[in-house]
Amino acid sequence: MHHVVISQIGAAKVWRDAARRFLASGTPPDQILWGDVSSTPDLFAQAENALSQGMITVPRSFVALANTVVWHNDPQRFARLYAFLWRLRDAPHLMGDRGDADLAHLRRMEKNVRRCQHKMKAFVRFREIGRPDAPRRSFAAWFEPTHNTVEPTADFFARRFGDMDWRILTPHVSAVFQGGKVTFIKGQSKPDLPEDASEELWITYFRNIFNPARLKVQAMQSEMPKKYWKNLPEAAAIPDLIATAPARARQMALNAPTLPPKRMAQAQAQLAAHTSAWDGPKDALPAAISACTRCPLHCTATQAVLGQGPTDATVMIVGEQPGDQEDLQGKPLVGPAGQLFDHLALKAGLDRHAAYVTNAVKHFKFRAQGRRRIHQRPNTSEIEHCRWWLNAELSLVKPRLVLAMGATAAQALTGRGDTITARRGQVERTPSGQNVLITFHPSYILRARDPANKQAATEALIEDLKTASATQ
Repeated sequence: MHHVVISQIGAAKVWRDAARRFLASGTPPDQILWGDVSSTPDLFAQAENALSQGMITVPRSFVALANTVVWHNDPQRFARLYAFLWRLRDAPHLMGDRGDADLAHLRRMEKNVRRCQHKMKAFVRFREIGRPDAPRRSFAAWFEPTHNTVEPTADFFARRFGDMDWRILTPHVSAVFQGGKVTFIKGQSKPDLPEDASEELWITYFRNIFNPARLKVQAMQSEMPKKYWKNLPEAAAIPDLIATAPARARQMALNAPTLPPKRMAQAQAQLAAHTSAWDGPKDALPAAISACTRCPLHCTATQAVLGQGPTDATVMIVGEQPGDQEDLQGKPLVGPAGQLFDHLALKAGLDRHAAYVTNAVKHFKFRAQGRRRIHQRPNTSEIEHCRWWLNAELSLVKPRLVLAMGATAAQALTGRGDTITARRGQVERTPSGQNVLITFHPSYILRARDPANKQAATEALIEDLKTASATQ
């Protein structure tokens, strides 16, 4: 049985050298007693002898893991590392096995050490101890780490505070940086460090950045455990800050500005511009629609095509957008699709003149092809802009049923313009709760090339027109 004592200073190298020798000589884990200077010697163990050395290769990931775990405070850390290293000889793939219990335990130890290093970087507080006339300023700090993290973390402080001399004193190992070189000495008892004039400024800053409205005590203590408070000058202010947080949060709410800032006012105005809020007189709506410039379609269209029909109609018929003839005449559903609609409405017994007829989009969208103007479907933005006027018409007429002909009308009224064939004949609702009967647009029938499809669509539209007629 071999007994190995790992010193506190330089523990990573001492363990690594010993493990290499034992592994080269084929010494199994159960033949080694690992310990540090605080361990009690085993009466039956023998001191480590010089063992044969050979070329030993291990995964780099294990080397990185071991270089961190050796600084843990668990007395069994060296034994656990060597036992896992022994297994790696025949199964190097174990470093990638997340289900291995031994590796999982070592990973937790690694995480604890790294967390302790993070806390050390965050909570070490230096106080000046040097003479004012010294060529280099000198500082000292007292810290009580959970694990043995002074040695692996000293390089961070050497890089960060390379222009001054400093020492970090702990109960186990202390770091001294002097003349640009780091050395390690045995642990010290807590020194009587002088007061630092800059601490008052730091505490004032800490109080002012403390936000009482976002106080979460449990989360704060998770990041700043109470065990560190006794060595943090700002921690003396924490109990008072916690106690007064509710009152300060209420005062902050009372002191908040009552008027929205300029950008918020602009955003609210933009939002209001996209929400229908027409509340003018009935006879003023046509003029308002005619003067509309809410989207670019007004630039090329001849005119806005207004709705027609009694404003107390029980049925509202909503098409998609004006066509070429509608744009020229200024009336809805007067072109080829409108003529087909009149023919089918007559068959269904629907009185067009008793219904309010309009379009979801009020201006004609087209592309020029020679002397012809080819119809183009409105996009979502144009439909949304024109919904202002459609909502105004719905509020004005208050129909019992709205007949939505085509995808554009369905999208403007229900928010969805897809799967018209599947939705045809179904009654849906507008956001305000009005009944909407989905059906085909007459232009869909005119474009259909298959005679069977044309006939089926015609019969379906007639059926929906009969449903609307029953509401008149």
